[in-house]
Amino acid sequence: MRSHDLIVIGAGTGNTLVDDRFAHLDVAVVAEGPFGGTCLNAGCIPSKMLAATADVADAVREAHRHDVDAELRGVRWTDARDRVFGRLDTAAEEGEEGRRAAENVTVYRGRARFTGERRIGVDTESGPVELCADRIVVAAGGRPVVPPVVADSGLPYETSDTVMRLQAPPERLVVLGGGYIAAELAHVFHSAGSRVTVVEQQDRLLAQQDESVSEAFTDIVRDRWDLRLGRELTEVSGESGDLRLTLDDGTELRADTLLVAVGRRPNGDRLGLDAAGIDAEDGRITVDEYLRTTAEGVWALGDVSTLVPLKHVANREAEVVAHNLLHPGDLRAMSYDAVPAAVFTRPQIAQVGLTEREAREQGLDHVTATHRYEDVAYGWALEETRGFCKLLVDRRTGRLLGAHLLGPQAATLIQPLVVAQTFGITARDLARKPLWIHPALTEVVENALRELDDPDS
Repeated sequence: MRSHDLIVIGAGTGNTLVDDRFAHLDVAVVAEGPFGGTCLNAGCIPSKMLAATADVADAVREAHRHDVDAELRGVRWTDARDRVFGRLDTAAEEGEEGRRAAENVTVYRGRARFTGERRIGVDTESGPVELCADRIVVAAGGRPVVPPVVADSGLPYETSDTVMRLQAPPERLVVLGGGYIAAELAHVFHSAGSRVTVVEQQDRLLAQQDESVSEAFTDIVRDRWDLRLGRELTEVSGESGDLRLTLDDGTELRADTLLVAVGRRPNGDRLGLDAAGIDAEDGRITVDEYLRTTAEGVWALGDVSTLVPLKHVANREAEVVAHNLLHPGDLRAMSYDAVPAAVFTRPQIAQVGLTEREAREQGLDHVTATHRYEDVAYGWALEETRGFCKLLVDRRTGRLLGAHLLGPQAATLIQPLVVAQTFGITARDLARKPLWIHPALTEVVENALRELDDPDS
């Protein structure tokens, strides 16, 4: 049994909490996958780098809207892929090398399982290792969900963990799922030349978004992707490179590649949590407001425990756990009051707070305002005719309940609204106290706020 002061399970966000403040501790990092976790290696960063490439390709295709004659000769997929992963694989390797070089850190390679209270076993390449520690942080992440109809078929499929490393864009790509991962990767591969079909059980894509955004996005992409909405996959047959996908209405689709993007699940079910007295539900570890598990001395953060599996949320959780490990007498609580999110598809989408449906279901007395990109000067400059900013405000207090943007730079434009919701700034104050640059695209946010303040202004 090897003893440490602190064990961190996971080499993603959990690993980042160990900084110079922990130099006095003997720390173990247990890593099954590459350093940097999902975000660096198979999630946020590579998908957005490839989405940026897709945006450039689409801008060339649409150059005529700005009276520019341009022709897209193609997307050099292999070069783009190698540029992205050449950089990210190097970062992952350097991250591991840096940890191994630290005098107070020991890296164990393999999957961890709890064997008792604050005890874990790791199946390393050199054999099993037993570890114990005074405190343990579980940050073991999550993994793609693969429905039985696909997994049991015995035929090949891709997930977000693998599809971005393909040797070439598929000629015929079927995407199973209609959420943000499906939307972003459909955008990437359509722009790279794939014929994309999306199969989604809901009647709209991005159904968790505000209804105005979901409906608008679905309508926008109808002429790019073959949408099979309200449909389920019932059978996968054929052979590698020539798949036959049968839907519940009897339709058969043909594809050389199937991308499964129906969601992700936490990895808690792989960790032997019962042996340590750690409660979980469907693999998601239960934590309190301080991110403590039900086992003494064990903390959890990120996709393995959070209800909001986003990288920026995990980063904040890591800050909270680090503080609480170092200051046990002054615990800091994690807040999820105003969590923004973005979808880096085309058009870009961002949100914070409640959707209009959620506001109705909660019986909140609210008002809404929507301002379109085409009604502000920089919207004219972009020739943007589809984008909009939609805001929901509490009628009594004037505070923001929710904000939703669809259009260029949405993920950036949402930030002043995140700040307003976080600090309780009213729509009126946000509209009228700061100066808003003219003719920047932020005017679409300003004008939506002003409409809430005075519908006739």
